[in-house]
Amino acid sequence: MAITPKTGSGGGRIFITGGASGLGLALARRYARAGWRVAVGDVNAAAMQAAVAELSTIAPDAFAIPCDVRDDAALPAAAQALVQRWGGVDMVVNNAGVAQAGNIDDTPLDDWRWIIDINLMGVVRGCRAFTPMFKAQGHGYFVNTASMAGLLDMPTMAAYNATKAAVVSLSETLQHELAPNGVGVSVICPSFFKTNLADSLRTTDPRLRARVDKLLNKPGLTADDVADFVYQGVAAGRMHLLPHKDGRRFWLIKRLLPRAWYVAFINNRARSMAAPSRKAAPPQPASGTP
Repeated sequence: MAITPKTGSGGGRIFITGGASGLGLALARRYARAGWRVAVGDVNAAAMQAAVAELSTIAPDAFAIPCDVRDDAALPAAAQALVQRWGGVDMVVNNAGVAQAGNIDDTPLDDWRWIIDINLMGVVRGCRAFTPMFKAQGHGYFVNTASMAGLLDMPTMAAYNATKAAVVSLSETLQHELAPNGVGVSVICPSFFKTNLADSLRTTDPRLRARVDKLLNKPGLTADDVADFVYQGVAAGRMHLLPHKDGRRFWLIKRLLPRAWYVAFINNRARSMAAPSRKAAPPQPASGTP
């Protein structure tokens, strides 16, 4: 039987890292509208202040905790602050993340260390910091933000893909490990949607930056759409949360097709994503024009 979030008589209490912008803020809004008490953690002080000002109109007890997920002491300190403020917390969303793109031989090792420290170790630190509290309470719920990049394997994204695949595996492992303690786990695996992820992007190739910007700004689901999908999925205790229909289809193709067929499919998809859209294509020269 799936484990679903439990809340006390005072309503649910949720803490979200990377909660001052993008998907983190959208999740904070969604849970605030549902009556949860909301705390956001972030490294951007100005963004946190703006987020709390917005959230306070829905959830008067909303507050911010300065939190750098690269700091081993930051998340244990956040856990203690939540105990002091609310007596505990019912759900933790490990959402803080950054992006990197580049060929394997062009990506500096410092970029690998940077993205692993945030995207993977930030989630590890969050889970380690709050698991003792959840066990003591006899309930709790982790929502970890990965990506479709963690389930598929688009080229020129090795560092990003690897961290997100690790978050998927970590989440699956913790689902088994923590279930006897009444602790649930879900992992979010969205495709591209409009967010500020590109602001953190590291790459040595300006063409890859342009491609990422294009993908993040294409029409489709918004951060609020993804947050609503996550809210419904977590309430049902679902493990893998794939809000995009294309993502769900591609993951099915990967699992069912022979590897060689899947590789051909994903390479073709990568080429189509890199190509300019037909609407934006320049006029073709007349026949015979050099």
